[in-house]
Amino acid sequence: MRTKHIFITGGVVSSLGKGLTSASLGMLLESRNYSVRMQKLDPYLNIDPGTMSPYQHGEVYVLDDGSETDLDLGHYERFTSSPLTRRSSWTSGKIYRNVLRKERRGLFLGKTVQVIPHITNEIKRAIRSLRGDDVDFVLTEIGGTVGDIESLPFLEAIRQFALDVGRANCLFIHLTLIPYLKSSNQLKTKPTQHSVSRLRQIGIQPDILVCRTEMPISNIERNKIGLFCNLQPQDVIEEKDAEFSIYEVPITLYNNGLDSRTLKYFKKDTEHRTEPDLSKWYDILARLRSPEKEITIAVVGKYAKHKDAYKSIYESIDHAGITHKVKVRVRGLPSDLFGVEQLEDVDGILVPGGFGDRGVEGKINAIKLAREQKIPFFGICLGMQCAVIEFARNVCGLKNANSTEFDQQTEHPVITLLDEQQNITDKGGTMRLGTQPTTLNKLSNSFKCYQQTEINERHRHRYEFNNSYKEKLESAGLMIAGTSPDGGLVEVVEIASHPWFVGVQYHPEFKSKPTKPHPLFANFIKAAIKHTTEK
Repeated sequence: MRTKHIFITGGVVSSLGKGLTSASLGMLLESRNYSVRMQKLDPYLNIDPGTMSPYQHGEVYVLDDGSETDLDLGHYERFTSSPLTRRSSWTSGKIYRNVLRKERRGLFLGKTVQVIPHITNEIKRAIRSLRGDDVDFVLTEIGGTVGDIESLPFLEAIRQFALDVGRANCLFIHLTLIPYLKSSNQLKTKPTQHSVSRLRQIGIQPDILVCRTEMPISNIERNKIGLFCNLQPQDVIEEKDAEFSIYEVPITLYNNGLDSRTLKYFKKDTEHRTEPDLSKWYDILARLRSPEKEITIAVVGKYAKHKDAYKSIYESIDHAGITHKVKVRVRGLPSDLFGVEQLEDVDGILVPGGFGDRGVEGKINAIKLAREQKIPFFGICLGMQCAVIEFARNVCGLKNANSTEFDQQTEHPVITLLDEQQNITDKGGTMRLGTQPTTLNKLSNSFKCYQQTEINERHRHRYEFNNSYKEKLESAGLMIAGTSPDGGLVEVVEIASHPWFVGVQYHPEFKSKPTKPHPLFANFIKAAIKHTTEK
């Protein structure tokens, strides 16, 4: 079979960076001209993270097909060119739902439905769904930590999968932590030994260990880990904490041989493939290490103190900073607690998306300051809607203008549902999701950024600009810079008299990469650089 499978598990503690490690390996394999597919299996029972609090789960990452997924899929897209679809993201909830639907239709012919074989078979079906004649490697990350009860069906499934397709066609990579004790000046290998032991009890012998560590791992420690974990020392790969940026991780893993050991396992190390071209990544690191100047961007949002809640936004800001050779200091300001005096020395203000009325007035106050003080402003999703509300109130004189999301009785509902009479009961099924087309006004700043009139961007929202107010707002100076192709939905608003004031209904952060920043973010940071030089 052409397609080889790589399974990435984690042990010792959670949040070790399996997603980054998986994405980095995917990038390294692609750089050697192999075709790669990426996949995440999450053990939680939610169907998807769409209804989960950002404090619980971080941002919801939206794919082109509208799937609401784990933030690790953002890493996959930023690091690789692997096409991601709903088949790239599975949860226990999805797996059990599929099995129970089959049971209700009588497809199990009266059998007792059990975790083994029915749930594990469904997990294996999900893994097989990414195979193909044009796919060299499928990388499947298993969420959670070895030892968690929720992960057991997934670990059992990949154990079985290796038997089904042949052990030579499957590689198991286990990511663990090697803690450093300052008091004894030692790296401790025992937690890794215990984690591998738990995995072997399940029936999985890892082929490669990737060890997160603060300090370099010596040959003595590497040999010890290999001996107790039944591995060659060469297959114990050091992954030292990144010093400057997560974009160091692929280079670190390449230097420590993760991709070469992977190819050796599959006996592909003798194939006539080119050495990976990592010049773009070395250039990224050089720009990060030697910025030419520094600017400050304020992110005013409900979850601004929780970085994972706006993960793609922070990464997109970094991508733009890399392009312009500037260090961007992000000042996260909770929109329900901050004061506008905290914005007076910033070079740009970004207001991200969100749901619910908490902190909305703070966002509106931040936008008012950006508009009046001519500070570059970028509004995304709810940030765009708040910009419309602020303009309606303070420029058009529409007292108490609001969104019906926050005030059902507002006299001026400048933001509203397309059909206010709809009965919202399924919070996961009423949004406008996924890639939608937008037509840009050729006179707009946004057109100058994209250099094209027809664009496609990802959406995740319920409420829209109320077209009943379009004429009044336009006559006061708010430019409708982008709409749906039929003109029915407002997608982009701008203030032409402002140095840089753009609000978009969609989420451009989901299409930014370190090697190719999104044009709106790149131009926003460019405007912020200009602002700081003119202060």
